[in-house]
Amino acid sequence: MRANLAALSLLVLGGATVCSAQTPEAAPQNKQADYTYVYCSGFLSDQKVPDDIRIISGEQSNYKIAWVDGEHVYINRGADKGVKVGDRFSAVRADHDDANEWFRGQYRLQKEMGTLYRDAGQLRVVNVQPKVSIAKVEFICGYLLRGDIVRPFEERPTPPFKDAAAFDFFAPVSGKPVGKIVASRDNPQAMGRGDTLYVTVGASKGVKVGDYMRVFRYQGIREEFASDAPGLQYKLYGYGSNPTKYEPKDLPREVVGEGIVLNVTKNAATVLLTYGRVPAYTGDLVEIE
Repeated sequence: MRANLAALSLLVLGGATVCSAQTPEAAPQNKQADYTYVYCSGFLSDQKVPDDIRIISGEQSNYKIAWVDGEHVYINRGADKGVKVGDRFSAVRADHDDANEWFRGQYRLQKEMGTLYRDAGQLRVVNVQPKVSIAKVEFICGYLLRGDIVRPFEERPTPPFKDAAAFDFFAPVSGKPVGKIVASRDNPQAMGRGDTLYVTVGASKGVKVGDYMRVFRYQGIREEFASDAPGLQYKLYGYGSNPTKYEPKDLPREVVGEGIVLNVTKNAATVLLTYGRVPAYTGDLVEIE
C-alpha cells in the first residue's frame, strides 16, 4: 500500500513539475510570433472591410454547416471577375460579444475603436468557373461559414520577441500614450500568455507593429462590475486599515504583463500577450514601452 502511495506521490510531483514548466506565465521559447499567432490574431478597423466577395457554400453542403482545413468552399467570384487558379484569399468575419460588460463603458469604447473582425482562415483557388470559383482551405483559425468575407491575401509582418527575462515588475511610467484593454480574441475577460487582446491606442498615437506594450492596473478603481469593497486600496473591513486615505493612483501601480503589437489600425491595436505574471483583464491599462 505504502509503495503504491509513494509511486502515486512521485507521479503527482512529476506532473506538477511539468505543469509548472508550461504555466501560462512562462516566457515564450520561440524568438518571434509564429504563423498562427500572426494570421489568427484578428483586428479592429474603423473602416468597413469590403464584403463584396463571400463564401457562398462548400462541398457536401447537404449536411455540412462549416468547413475546415483541406476542404473546399465556393466563392462568388469567377473568371468573369478575373479570378485565376492559384489566387490566394483570406477569410474574416465580423465578431461581437453578447455577454454583459466587464467594466463601465466597455462596449462604447469598442464601438469607437471600430468593428472587430475575426480571422477565419486562408484559401487557394483550385478551379475557376464563369461566375464562381472553388477554393481549398489551406490554413484555418477555427472554421469557415457561409457568408464569411473573402479578401485578397496580404502578408503580415512577424515581429521578433524580446527577452522575457528583461521584464521589469516595477517599471516606471513610460510617459508614452496609455490605452485600455477593451476586448480579446474569443471574448474571455481574463487573459494569459498567448492570448490576443485589443487596446484603445493605435496608429494615430504612434503605435507600430512590433512595439511592446506594458499592462498595468491601479488598486481600488471601481470601473469593473466585479464585486469589490470601496476604498480597498487602503482598508478592508475586518482585515486591517490605514488611518490615511489613499486614492488608487497614490499607491504604486501593479505591472501584470506585457505584449507585442501584431496589427494596428487608426484607433486600435492587436496585442499578443507574451508575458503575464498574473491574469490580465479587460479594463486593465496599457502603455507603449
